[in-house]
Amino acid sequence: MARATDGTQPAFEQWGVAEFDFPGPTDGDPFGVRLAADLEGPGTALRVTGFYDGDGTYRLRHMPDAPGSWTLRTVSDVPELDGLTRSYTCLPPRSGVHGPVSVTAGAQFTHADGTPFRPLGTTCYAWIHQPAALQRQTLRTLAESPFNKVRMCVFPKHYRYNEREPDLYPYPLRRIGSSAWHLEDGGIDAGWDFDWDRFAPAFFRHLERRIVDLAALGIEADVILFHPHDRWGFSRRTPDQDERYLRYLMARLAPHRNVWWSLANEWDLLQTKSEARWERILEIVAGADPYGHPRSVHNCFRFFDHSHPLVTHASIQHQELDRVVVWRDRYTKPVVVDEFGYEGDLAEEWGNLSAAELVHRSWQVSVGGGFPTHGETYQDPGDVLWWSHGGTLHGESAERLAFLRAVLDDAPFPLEPVLTSLPTLMALMGRREDHTLEQYLALMRERAADLLAASPPFVASFPGLERPHEFQLLYLGPRQPRSLDVLVPTGETYRAEVLDTWGMTIHRLSDAVRHGDTLELPGHPYLAVRLTRVG
Repeated sequence: MARATDGTQPAFEQWGVAEFDFPGPTDGDPFGVRLAADLEGPGTALRVTGFYDGDGTYRLRHMPDAPGSWTLRTVSDVPELDGLTRSYTCLPPRSGVHGPVSVTAGAQFTHADGTPFRPLGTTCYAWIHQPAALQRQTLRTLAESPFNKVRMCVFPKHYRYNEREPDLYPYPLRRIGSSAWHLEDGGIDAGWDFDWDRFAPAFFRHLERRIVDLAALGIEADVILFHPHDRWGFSRRTPDQDERYLRYLMARLAPHRNVWWSLANEWDLLQTKSEARWERILEIVAGADPYGHPRSVHNCFRFFDHSHPLVTHASIQHQELDRVVVWRDRYTKPVVVDEFGYEGDLAEEWGNLSAAELVHRSWQVSVGGGFPTHGETYQDPGDVLWWSHGGTLHGESAERLAFLRAVLDDAPFPLEPVLTSLPTLMALMGRREDHTLEQYLALMRERAADLLAASPPFVASFPGLERPHEFQLLYLGPRQPRSLDVLVPTGETYRAEVLDTWGMTIHRLSDAVRHGDTLELPGHPYLAVRLTRVG
């Protein structure tokens, strides 16, 4: 972050963080001091909110979105902080910096400069609450991984395998309570007490450093604002205390280009918050973030209303992954399946997928037009599990997800689910036992009229992604056909390749296939077929 104090005029990069420090009062409630700034830059004007960072220092941060000259003027209820002016210069971004991610048409994500962003996430809920050496190891592991998004909590996590206390808390600690985990009382009041009227700036500075570390790796921080797995009382504060926390967090973190807001992990388990409170939380987060970072609400069982206008994308926990195309169709927003089970060997149902099953589910999500999120939960003598603590990956799925990411990164953008696929049609219609073939064909004629107008009627046997008349990627999953009929539009010629999603190999089958040709396949599970138009 670039930082400036009185009398300097810094230069910093587009989509970087410009920071300005101001000395101010320490008496009374400095966290309650109102500080904002009106900014003007090339073709834009906005207001940002400042915050108290301890030791008599108040800060204002801004993420400029255009090169050129910028000015700010402070607004405060404290005379010594009111009416102060600064000016600064914004330079073009460094190579490889594409700006914040937002949702674009077609249920997709792109960076501010138009570069496509296809999330391939992983889960490290409490990694910032671990010992410093383990956090450094997590960053080294992420640097060599295919993941470009990390789900992570602001508050520490109370759960089995999570009984170690963090070194820092978001609030000043008054009384230490119990750290023990008991299955029957996962969210009880364990005797902890904090000063809920003040924040602990050292904790938030630490959180910010880790977000900056992720940005340096090109990784988005999907920051979870609330969760139910709590022994400290963070999930049981009053609405006013929650609002104070949210506004403080937005002022500090929103200027970072790589943050997303996950309002909750498993919102429906947070019994202390009514639906009206969730509505208010959405309003606060959207209103206090002048940059419009992505916003979502993750579920355990009951879905949040992802059609809500302030929810930018659906964050879903579910295992019926043929429904991804249904959710995409229902919400007309990106669908990120942030939880469908983890590779590991735990007793818990959600933590013992084989690597092959996790890779299969990731391909299922992807060809449904969604975006998968990885997690790993192998038992460890020291209870260091990647899903919560980070550290080192031990499984076999990550390198195969790197293969999936490479395949999708090489494909045209955007891609849509193949609407001439019978599995896709059946999912969209609900798989009712009284549906007829003619009903499926009628839906196909409605959704894919332009393709069918140029070809004989056809129905593909497997789900996939496509850019019509240009590209198609079919996923065969656990089925193992020895051959596959080519069902591309007539008059078009394609190169055909078979991809082994577990073996991570690509084999060219033909340089010229047309509608009605037959491809010979190896005949084992977890293959994909890629068709690229050549004429």
